[in-house]
Amino acid sequence: MLRIGGLEIENPLLLAPMEDVTSLPFRLIAKRIGRPGLMFTEFVSAMAARFNRLAALRKMRVSDQERPLGIQIFGGDPESMAEAACLAEEAGADLVDINMGCWVPKVCRTGAGASLLKDPDMAVQIVRGVVRAVRVPVTVKVRAGWDYDLFAAPELARRFVAEGAAMITLHARFARQGFDGTADWTLIEAMRKAVSVPLVGNGDVRTADDASRMMRETGCDGVMVGRVAISNPWALAEIRAGVMGEATPRPPSLDERVSTALEHLRLAIDHEREGWEPRGEHTNPELQACRSLRGQLPLYVKGAPGAAALRARLSSSSSYSEAEELLLGFLQDSASQTCAISA
Repeated sequence: MLRIGGLEIENPLLLAPMEDVTSLPFRLIAKRIGRPGLMFTEFVSAMAARFNRLAALRKMRVSDQERPLGIQIFGGDPESMAEAACLAEEAGADLVDINMGCWVPKVCRTGAGASLLKDPDMAVQIVRGVVRAVRVPVTVKVRAGWDYDLFAAPELARRFVAEGAAMITLHARFARQGFDGTADWTLIEAMRKAVSVPLVGNGDVRTADDASRMMRETGCDGVMVGRVAISNPWALAEIRAGVMGEATPRPPSLDERVSTALEHLRLAIDHEREGWEPRGEHTNPELQACRSLRGQLPLYVKGAPGAAALRARLSSSSSYSEAEELLLGFLQDSASQTCAISA
C-alpha cells in the first residue's frame, strides 16, 4: 500500500495525466478494467481556472467510482496556482498534483510546466503557495531537468518536500528530450536517495516486467504509466497484476475491445451533454464526442486484420450510430473471416 499524506493507495500503479486522454470517460473505463491505485485528470490551466471557470470545472469533474483521484494543475505563478488548487479541492480532488513535467512549447512559453525547472525559486514558491491553500495532499511531477547538463530534480525535490509536498513523481527524461530517446532509470534511483516521501517512477514502462524491474532497480514506491494505456486499459490490468504478484489476466477478445470502444464513446457523449454549451448551429455534443475520440477509437482494434482500413472511416464518424455501425460491421467481418479460415 502506498501512503500519500493521509491518503492510502491500494496498489502502486498510477495512471498518468494526459491531455485529451484522461478525461472522465476514459478514467471510468481504466478504473473498471485496469484498476490502477491512483489516476489523474487532464492538465488544468491555472489561468483557465481564473478566467474560464466552467471549462476548468469540466476537466475537474470527479466520479466516486474512480477515487482516489488527483487533479493536476499547471501555471507559472503562486497566486493563480493556489486559486486553481482551491478550485480542485472544492471539485472533490483527493490530492492536487503540480505539473512541472510538461515540455510542450505552448505550456512552457507561459512559464509553466517543465520551464519551472529553469526557475527553481519560483517553482518552490508555487509549491509553498499550493500546499498552504489546500487541506488535501499536494504532489509534484517533474522531469529530470530542463537540459542534459543539469540533473536539477533531486535538489528541487528536497526543497519541495521541505515545503510540504507529499509525493514526487519523476519522469526520467530531460525536458529537452520530449519523448525522444530512452528514459534513464538511474535518475530515479538517484532521486530515491534525495527524498523520504513516496517516489513514483515514470518513463518507458510498457509491460508488467518493466514496472517490476523499475521498482526493483530504482527503489521507487510506485510506477506511473501513460501512453501505453491510451485506448488500452488492459495494459493497466496486466501491469497492475504484475506489480501485485497476481496472475496475468487474459488478453481481451476483439468483441471486448469493440464493446469497450463503444462504451467509451457513450460515456464521452454523456460527458459532453452534461457540460454542453452551444458552439454553433453545426455542432452538438454527439459530434464533439466523436471528434474528441477520433484518434482513440481506432486504437481499440489496432493490430486486428483490417483495422488500418477501418481507421479513416471511424475517425471521420460524426455520431454514435455511425461509429457503432462501423465497429460492429468490422467485428462481424472479422468473425466471418475467422469462420472461413477454420472451415
